[in-house]
Amino acid sequence: MKKVKVRLRPIVNRINMPTVIKTTIFPGDSVESIIVATQVGEIFYMRHGVIGTFADIRQQVLKLGGTSGGYDERGLLGLAFHPQFYYNGLFYLHYSVAGTQGPAAFSESFKPNPCDPGTLNLQWTDREQQYDHIDTVEEWILPLNGQPQMRRTLLHIRRPFLNHNGVNSLNFSPETGRLVLTTGDGGSAYDPFNLSQNMMEIAGKIIEIDVAMHAFTEPPPVVTRFNELPVPIQETLTVIAKGVRNIPGISYQRFNNKYVKYAGNVGQELIESVFSFVHYQPIPVTQIVQASIMGSELDQEECINLGWRGWEGVLPTSVPRDCPANAMLNEKNIAYYDEALKTSVLRLQPLTSYYHEDPRPDKFGGIALTGVQAYSGNEIPDLRGSVVFTDLARKQAISPARGVLAYTKVKAGCSPNDYSVIETDYNFGSQAAYYVGLGANLNQTRLYLGVYGSMKVADSNLGNVFEIVPWGS
Repeated sequence: MKKVKVRLRPIVNRINMPTVIKTTIFPGDSVESIIVATQVGEIFYMRHGVIGTFADIRQQVLKLGGTSGGYDERGLLGLAFHPQFYYNGLFYLHYSVAGTQGPAAFSESFKPNPCDPGTLNLQWTDREQQYDHIDTVEEWILPLNGQPQMRRTLLHIRRPFLNHNGVNSLNFSPETGRLVLTTGDGGSAYDPFNLSQNMMEIAGKIIEIDVAMHAFTEPPPVVTRFNELPVPIQETLTVIAKGVRNIPGISYQRFNNKYVKYAGNVGQELIESVFSFVHYQPIPVTQIVQASIMGSELDQEECINLGWRGWEGVLPTSVPRDCPANAMLNEKNIAYYDEALKTSVLRLQPLTSYYHEDPRPDKFGGIALTGVQAYSGNEIPDLRGSVVFTDLARKQAISPARGVLAYTKVKAGCSPNDYSVIETDYNFGSQAAYYVGLGANLNQTRLYLGVYGSMKVADSNLGNVFEIVPWGS
């Protein structure tokens, strides 16, 4: 694929870790404002050269980094503006709720052992006591000449572990007009309870929410499974994909009167993956629950399945282990052989993949996928019609850390394609530069990159947001 060079133009600096970057047009305004949400709970706007605070929910967000050495995957995770925001002032937030800290489902690290069946069939029991925190999805409103205020709660989700909650987790589908929530598998490692493949579990799914329907259940109960929800809330939900490990949002791109959907799956030990699909068959949650009650088989053939936990991208999920005779080498044991067989035909093949170790000179070794964003602009011609993605940092022995920007293009039938690294010009000096987020404006003709000087959210005010612009501009 063609090599592309871009510049990074600074927009804002010295903010907390940015988790969402997008744009909207405020009621009564005529130009787009850039919106940046931070993990700790601030939401800033940039309009007419002015930076201001749109909302500040830090008091409502769980205190971050205190029990994890400063690193955290909870916080303000998602922000989406209603397609009619200009007229109705509605927007939606997904965040981890203050005061809901629990002990976690278990505290020790987890790795499956193919020689010990007990590690392959763990169950999440005593969920009301053994959990890490509670996430909420809320509808907010911006009144005319007023301050943003919470209007109603759509979901309360109990999460087993600190990590894999999703990030940039809310968007609106231009196809259905529904709010899309992307959830991670619940965390730890290797999805110990296999929540991502269980259709009754909320974790590890891409879910559409019909916000035009009002369930009149306020507040909703705190749940982990769909069948724990009242029927009026079930009726607002459909599942469009499962097999999600951890996901940095979903992006839509229009081609020939159809929308290509892009979704990334963060890898475990070996590989990071970007998926694409056009056609899908959403499964109403009421249908999932009814099939369980009746003991009947649920037709999942048309449901998008990203393959986790049996598959890590294009490879069966493996547990690497150093070779006894040579620590420079390792062997990779298939973790969930039976599950890999079961999902081998049903799963969606990735559009593109990159690896944690890759000696090829034009590739890179990555750590974690942090952003996936379609680009439809003309300013960077070589990227038009592509999907751009970011990795947290190039896997390398030297420091300081540097994130990676890359792209690929969708082929006919969304068949697999290669990728190419995008070269950037910005000199970060001795400061680490982790690429933590990727966003775009309303018509996807401008791209925005979130960078942080640390992997720890508790290290404050090390964030920068850049616009990705043509080389030489």
